[in-house]
Amino acid sequence: MTHSVAILGASGYTGAELVRLIATHPTMEVRALSADRKAGMEMAEVFPHLRHLDLPTLRKIDDLTFDEIDIVFCALPHATSQAVISQLPSGVKIVDLSADFRLRDPAVYEKWYGKPHSAPELQKQAVYGLTEFYREAIRNARLVAGTGCNAATGLFSLLPLVRAGVIDLDEIIMDLKCGASGAGRALKENLLHAELSENWHPYAVGGMHRHLGEFDQEFSLAAGRPVEVQFTPHLMPANRGILATTYVRGEAAEVHATMAAAYAGEPFIEVLPMGQVPAVKHVRGSNFVHIGVVKERAAGRATIYAVLDNLTKGSSGQAIQNANLMLGEAEASGLMLAPVYP
Repeated sequence: MTHSVAILGASGYTGAELVRLIATHPTMEVRALSADRKAGMEMAEVFPHLRHLDLPTLRKIDDLTFDEIDIVFCALPHATSQAVISQLPSGVKIVDLSADFRLRDPAVYEKWYGKPHSAPELQKQAVYGLTEFYREAIRNARLVAGTGCNAATGLFSLLPLVRAGVIDLDEIIMDLKCGASGAGRALKENLLHAELSENWHPYAVGGMHRHLGEFDQEFSLAAGRPVEVQFTPHLMPANRGILATTYVRGEAAEVHATMAAAYAGEPFIEVLPMGQVPAVKHVRGSNFVHIGVVKERAAGRATIYAVLDNLTKGSSGQAIQNANLMLGEAEASGLMLAPVYP
């Protein structure tokens, strides 16, 4: 059976990544693409690397019909998905890649995003899209909220440990580096080549990063009590990839064993042998996550290293992984692409 797909916001990086991945998916076919300022253009004009594909012309959302669409990927800017998704037919399944439905409590959403949630009833239906931890709920969902890419990297690093109670929950420090595509395709001065190349800087410091809302939500739920991590993100001069380095108080051997047991059999998460560390380049363009655990010289201390591609496993690949479950397909269908190296 072929599933008809619509991608809203196809002129952004995550939209293009969805198209790239779906192009080789055995049971998905792109039938509709939307863009705002680029409506009327062909995808080949917007993204020449997709020139070989036979794709629909980009249209405004109001010009699309969804009668024959099975699933919609919403790759729109934050704070715009709520209104759009509210108007979609009730029979269509939706994976939202924005932040609009990630936070279960509308009051918490307003705290982090500075405006009231405009679709609180729809928010109640949303399932948080961290596939490896919510796959049964995702399987039965109509609306799945994709995680933030930084949030996904940190959650993969820590959730099994928080659940198992093998680390001190009051001493968690995360240092995260993300490639420039994580900031989207819109023109921004700090992303100009002359600004970003040969540079590296922290941003949203002092507990201001919005993905902390996801950390608070998921870690506190897993622990059964409030958990707040210390978190600093950095923008690195690379196109793709995230590296999260997390410092914890806990026995390294137990940390590693807990991680290995939690992810045993997972198709996309690889826990490396004890003492080995991953590299961003080893997962580039793929849906894989590599995690390493290292024992520190101080007794009872360990460091966890996790890498993923922010556009694939951190966003569009994870979205397709969730869509596979929602459509009754094999979870890894269309996603076992090897990383691009070097």
